[in-house]
Amino acid sequence: MNIYFLLLASTLILIAFVFILPTLWRQRVVKIENRNDRNLEIAKQRLQELKEQLQSGILSQTDYDLQRTELEQSLSDDFTATNPTSGNLAGRWIVYIVIILLPVVSIGLYTILGAFEAIEPSTEMLASSTKTPNIDSIRKMVDTLAERMKSHPEDAEGWKMLGKSYKYLQQYSKAVDAFSEAYRLLGDQVDILLLYADALAFAQDEQLQGRPTELVFKALALEPNNTTALWLGGMAKAQLGDTSAASQLWKKLLTLLPPNSPEQQEVQNLLSQLSNSEVATPPTDIGKEPFSETKDITITINVSLAPELQKMVAKNDTVFVYAQALSGPKMPLAIVRKTVNELPLSLQLTNAMAMTPTMQLANFQEVKLLARISKTGNAMTQPGDLIGTIESVSTNDKNPHTLIINGVIK
Repeated sequence: MNIYFLLLASTLILIAFVFILPTLWRQRVVKIENRNDRNLEIAKQRLQELKEQLQSGILSQTDYDLQRTELEQSLSDDFTATNPTSGNLAGRWIVYIVIILLPVVSIGLYTILGAFEAIEPSTEMLASSTKTPNIDSIRKMVDTLAERMKSHPEDAEGWKMLGKSYKYLQQYSKAVDAFSEAYRLLGDQVDILLLYADALAFAQDEQLQGRPTELVFKALALEPNNTTALWLGGMAKAQLGDTSAASQLWKKLLTLLPPNSPEQQEVQNLLSQLSNSEVATPPTDIGKEPFSETKDITITINVSLAPELQKMVAKNDTVFVYAQALSGPKMPLAIVRKTVNELPLSLQLTNAMAMTPTMQLANFQEVKLLARISKTGNAMTQPGDLIGTIESVSTNDKNPHTLIINGVIK
């Protein structure tokens, strides 16, 4: 402990005495401030946050109603409590106790919990202080939670948290296992049905056919106006080629979203793409044989990030690599999801990665290739995303294509 620390600590203790001792000595009556206005304002802000989370799909309607009820009950308890209270403080004898205990307790706690060397930090301390939690530390925390669940297998909320954590780490098969346990304990609750379905879809290359579709429509039966269920239900029908059913679900979803919101705009775009795909015919060159829907197409892409943009991303940011038609609907013909820490990478786009049977690589002779980095993991393009494109490649070209992410979406 050096002299600078002692001087600093002594000065702070003296300042504390300046504020505390006069009040104690004069035995002033202390009145507790009426907190109703402040509590009401905090409650309004929290309610607005809950509404936004409901609209964006982060909260299900059930979770929203539960949290709103808790918020109203908490506010009611605050209002029914007595607002102003007053009373005399203890006698002046407490002044002497404060004078003795404050320095002793402060120094004792700092000796146990503090770091005196921080006044003159070492090189190691300076280096560690600049670090932020990285993907490795997050993985360690998730591993700790996974170990805890082994001894608490009946903790449904723990399984849900573990499933969400694995999904964040893009370990989808483990997320499926965790949500399966939560589903075993909770049964047909809308939020767990949708979490389970979403994880299953990601585990099978974002395809909702089979068990995910069953879970989504079970959730829709329980909550017909659940926005997440309507979104996933429409996507499931679109992937099955049932554009009429997909359109019906997304039109209903459109009426439930906030007017002019990004989410509503995205659904409008999907409906437009769906409508175009129903009447669009695959373009072909004159004199060349049209592509067969079942023709095997493989496009090889080498994806990298421009060096000047590397400081703008984090290792766990999502990378979408996909192909689009040169004209018409912008729905991806094939798409792959990766993370920044996997760059540079080499991958292949194939017909099996199509989102719908009517929009796949085999239906087009020329396509546009794109690679986009999203900090939010949102499939919808947003300002601030990083992007790279190749404007036109032949689906018949077997040579690898080099795609550099070198632009920023404004």
